[in-house]
Amino acid sequence: MADQQTMVAEPQIETEKQRKSKAKKQPRYHVILWDDTDHSYDYVVLMMKQVFRLPIETGFQIAKEVDNRGRAICLTTTLEHAELKRDQIHSFGKDELIARCKGSMSATIEPVCE
Repeated sequence: MADQQTMVAEPQIETEKQRKSKAKKQPRYHVILWDDTDHSYDYVVLMMKQVFRLPIETGFQIAKEVDNRGRAICLTTTLEHAELKRDQIHSFGKDELIARCKGSMSATIEPVCE
């Protein structure tokens, strides 16, 4: 009989450093809506409902914040999702209730400071 070697796989023990790197979360980004005089509260409420699936009441609160502070955070999420939502705001179209309105509202993304 030939001499056979049997190899047994040893379980790998995960180090604390490996566990921490695995649990690392993606950086977060705010989607920020900027104020202008060419869009109505109704437009903002409708956009928040359609783009972010927010209730009318929350959309109205965001519209008030944009009007009062000049900007409002609509969502905090990952970079890829924030870019998608910013682009959806930019492509939402003009406000049909305001004749001088030429296009969509302005939105930006910025990293969350932690």
